[in-house]
Amino acid sequence: MSAAPGAECAHVEVPRTARYWHAGARDAAEVWVALHGYGQLAEYFVRHLAPFAGADRLVLAPEALSRFYVGSGEGNTHGAMRVGATWMTREDRDAEIADYVRYLDRALDAATGGFDPARARLCVLGFSQGAVTASRWIAARHRRGLAPAARLVLWGGELPHDLDLAADGDALRGTALSMVVGDADQFATAEVVARQAARLDAAGIRYTLVRYAGGHRLERDALAQVLQG
Repeated sequence: MSAAPGAECAHVEVPRTARYWHAGARDAAEVWVALHGYGQLAEYFVRHLAPFAGADRLVLAPEALSRFYVGSGEGNTHGAMRVGATWMTREDRDAEIADYVRYLDRALDAATGGFDPARARLCVLGFSQGAVTASRWIAARHRRGLAPAARLVLWGGELPHDLDLAADGDALRGTALSMVVGDADQFATAEVVARQAARLDAAGIRYTLVRYAGGHRLERDALAQVLQG
């Protein structure tokens, strides 16, 4: 639907309170930023990763800025409906991307007391929609000359379709890239994996493909393998 005649869209930046979950030592030598998928909350997502946190590994799970009630139907009330979050939608997408890029930078600094790449190794795991978010964040950091990620794990998700690998490929070449796929994942299908592999191969970007028995979720054994990789 188009805007009313004579109406113009404008933007204004506003203060916003966001939340993140963390486990492990603030001064750990390895920092894992874990980005949840569509309709999830960081409080529950971080439970998969918290057991792997400790003195040497900090796990940081920021929560997407836009929350909503998941599910609908006759008889449902807000009090009974599950709440989820999304990193972005197609509506006003450029502003939403810019917002979450700034947010993730600030969450990383807040959780570490000021991220120091000389002291800590940055690793990023994105699950499902979080894989797209993680890719954009890594590319944005590279454009601004910020510390690259030592590792990037795309779990059950893929690179943004509009990420220009000719322009931003160096952001991925500078990290150890892993794609993690369950053999029963209804979203990361064989076609999706093949399409992404073709993009990476064409751009000369090396990656590791990790497969596991399971669907569209984090599996503990596969997660342990990836984190120790």
